[in-house]
Amino acid sequence: MAKAVRSTKKGAAKKEVKVGSILITQPRPETEKSPYFELAKKHDIKLDFHAFIRVEGIAGKDFRKQRVDIAEYTAIIFTSRYAVDHFFRICEELKVKVSQDMKYFCITEAVALYLQKFILYRKRKVFFSADGSSQGLQDVIGKHKNEKYILPVSDSGKTDIAHYLIKHSIKYTDATLYRMASNDIKPVMEMGYDMIVFFSPFSVQTLFDHDPSFKQNGTLIGAFGPTTSKAVEDSGLRLDIKAPAVNAPSMVSALELFLTGIKK
Repeated sequence: MAKAVRSTKKGAAKKEVKVGSILITQPRPETEKSPYFELAKKHDIKLDFHAFIRVEGIAGKDFRKQRVDIAEYTAIIFTSRYAVDHFFRICEELKVKVSQDMKYFCITEAVALYLQKFILYRKRKVFFSADGSSQGLQDVIGKHKNEKYILPVSDSGKTDIAHYLIKHSIKYTDATLYRMASNDIKPVMEMGYDMIVFFSPFSVQTLFDHDPSFKQNGTLIGAFGPTTSKAVEDSGLRLDIKAPAVNAPSMVSALELFLTGIKK
């Protein structure tokens, strides 16, 4: 178990930080070679996985009702791997051929590289945020304002990217391709973890849907991605670990830095 003494507010007593168990709000990795397992072994911690949300794809017939003709657009914005998966699923289901001239704008390099499952990556025009932030992606899009964009989204409303496109009068349309649904988290929340790590604003929402009066108390909170971090803070929770960062591009590396730091 990793533990150390941590200062709180100025003049207040110091508190000991203990991390013996971490809940990752994502599905368990399919391979035992995942760096998460190496992290758990190195720091002697219990690491559990439980997806707080599931993604349900919109049927092709429902997508047709949106009257979005993919052939009319010159660029597409991907803010997650879910968006990539369901965009190409819809294209296959409706037998839509994506133009070789389509430009792809991605929230992170990881999402951009994920496109290799569906396109000839090196022969396509692919762009991504330099720092993995929404603002970084907006800066990239700002250099290509004359494109006509498709923005794949869930059914949860407007995103920061959508607000940016509207504000700058950039031509685009939302394309609802999937919806988020909450999983049952009662079993894991009864376990009492030292740390909970979130990867989506919807996961944070699921926590409060399960327990509207949830109190953080001594529970540490980690968040991956700017929108997830914002959701954590907007909900009144204290954010202890934030990724990606300059010295921690992944959540595993952010956890490594934190756990190593509290041992000192």
